[in-house]
Amino acid sequence: MPMNDYTIASSSAGRIRVEDKRIINCNADVNQLVPFKYKWAWEKYISACANHWMPQEVNMSADIALWKNPNGLTDDERLMVKRNLGFFTTADSLAANNIVLGTYRHITNPECRQYLLRQAFEEAIHTHAYQYIVESLGLDEGEIFNMYHEVSSIREKDEFLLPFIDTLTNPNFKTGTPETDRQLLRSLIVFACIMEGLFFYVGFVQILALGRQNKMTGAAEQYQYIMRDESMHLNFGVDVINQIKLENPHLWTPEFREEIRGLMQQGVELEYRYAEDTMPRGVLGMNASMFKEYLRFIANRRCQQIGLDVLYPGAGNPFPWMAEIIDLKKEKNFFETRVTEYQTGGALSWD
Repeated sequence: MPMNDYTIASSSAGRIRVEDKRIINCNADVNQLVPFKYKWAWEKYISACANHWMPQEVNMSADIALWKNPNGLTDDERLMVKRNLGFFTTADSLAANNIVLGTYRHITNPECRQYLLRQAFEEAIHTHAYQYIVESLGLDEGEIFNMYHEVSSIREKDEFLLPFIDTLTNPNFKTGTPETDRQLLRSLIVFACIMEGLFFYVGFVQILALGRQNKMTGAAEQYQYIMRDESMHLNFGVDVINQIKLENPHLWTPEFREEIRGLMQQGVELEYRYAEDTMPRGVLGMNASMFKEYLRFIANRRCQQIGLDVLYPGAGNPFPWMAEIIDLKKEKNFFETRVTEYQTGGALSWD
């Protein structure tokens, strides 16, 4: 009889062997964590726990003073911050819903589920962080939190994601056939490579660019923590996607690959419209056309990570300093804050 979350294996079933484990459609007892088959999942869980942080540990006093100063930020900078928060305040709630109500149910491996539990908690921390910034700055909470309904470029990104989230969260959806397994794989790719791996990057660049100019340093510190977390979410998602491909090569058809490339291109277009909307004029030495190049560069990276040909040959990175932040090591402290000091154990690490 197939196992499920609530089935207790009888002694006659024998102990779990490594070869019994699979990412999806596994009949082995999901309550038995070891022996590990996917050690990368457990290692990411341990690293994520070591990188624990909480928003209220970050001092927002300088940000508050700057925001209250009529000459502290330009109108374009203020618009950029508010539109940025308008997307992120609900984006991580969508991410958490997708994990808790969808992905977790369909991933039939306990060490991967262990990481997903940690990831879901991190999404809650991120939503908390955006709320903490909104509250600290005294922004209109109704305006910011409802912006995903009221600003078209934000709404369009969410509307693009919702069908893929709905697939996994539908209580009647079950994997086990090539069609449904491909539906799951498609949603996982959209979730990891487009939502977390593309839709977050305009916002990350914008707030971290402010931090580089000693503006909104508290918010920038929190975004640095968030980007570190999301980098691991992305890489975990890529590992899961590639493992599913390895175990189910029949899913990775030429037609399916071409469909994913089309979704990636659509993601680039939506995120570029968002870049135009958040910064209609040049600001902080950046403009929307630079983001078009950057998004193409990022999309190429995502395609390569899951074994697709690049979409935009020759696209370069107009923000090389972002790579420096992502590559931070323990001894490097970009904003001269406690980013590398506030840890419960282990080293600050980015995958």
